Amino acid sequence: MNDAGAAGWRQAVITRIEQRTARMRSYFLQAPLARHVAGQHLDVRLTAPDGYQARRSYSIASAPGVAEIELAIEWLDDGEVSGFFHDVAQPGDTIEVRGPLGGHFVWHAAQPGAVLLVAGGSGVVPLVSIARDWARAGTPDSMQLLHSARTWESLAYRHELQVVAATRPGFDYIATVTRGTAEPGAARYGRRIDGAMLEEVLARGPALPDVCYVCGANGFVDTAAQLLVAAGIAPRAIRTERYGG
Repeated sequence: MNDAGAAGWRQAVITRIEQRTARMRSYFLQAPLARHVAGQHLDVRLTAPDGYQARRSYSIASAPGVAEIELAIEWLDDGEVSGFFHDVAQPGDTIEVRGPLGGHFVWHAAQPGAVLLVAGGSGVVPLVSIARDWARAGTPDSMQLLHSARTWESLAYRHELQVVAATRPGFDYIATVTRGTAEPGAARYGRRIDGAMLEEVLARGPALPDVCYVCGANGFVDTAAQLLVAAGIAPRAIRTERYGG
C-alpha cells in the first residue's frame, strides 16, 4: 500500500460528472495524490463560508494508475455532503481530499488466488476498482462478483461488469435484485443473498476463493460474512468494508 501524501489535505478539481444510477453519480477528479491501491478510499472535506466543515469518506472506483480519480457518490436523503455533490457540484469546482487511505480492504495484482467480491448496493464501488485492476493485470486467477441491489436499474456499473464477464475468461458477474423485475437473463436471482445462493455462486468457480471482499451496509456485511463462513470460507479469508445504516 502507498500511503505517501495521505496525511495532508489536497486540492482536487472535478473534471467531469457521469450518472451511474438514479441516485449515484461518478465524480472524476484531478488531484496531486499518490497512486492508490484497489479498494482504498479518500476523505473529502467541504468548508462553508462561515467555517463549518463536513467530512466524509468515499471509496475509489477507478483502477490504480489512471489519470483521473473516480468517486461514485450515492445521494442520501439526509446527506449534507452527498447533497452538495448532487445538487451543487459542477465540473471545474475545487474540493479538498485526503488519501489514498486504507490498508486492509485492498487487492494487489501480485496477490495470488481466486477472489470473490460481494456487494450490497453502493458497496460495489471499491469492488469495481478491484475488478478493473484485475482485468488490467491479466492475472490467471479467477474472480467472481456477486452484486445485490433493490432493482435492476440500481445495479451500478452493471453494463461494464457484464462486458468484463463476456470478454475476460475467469471473471463471473452475478446480479440479484430484491425488488422489481430484472431484464430477462440479466439478473440470475430475484431475492436477497442467502446460503443457497452463495453455495451456487461458489460452485460456479473453479475452487473456493482464497479471499473474499464484502462491502455494503452494516447488516448486509454481517449477514454475508456469516453465510460465507457457513459455506466453508475461513473467517481469516474474509475482508469487510461497511457503512452505517
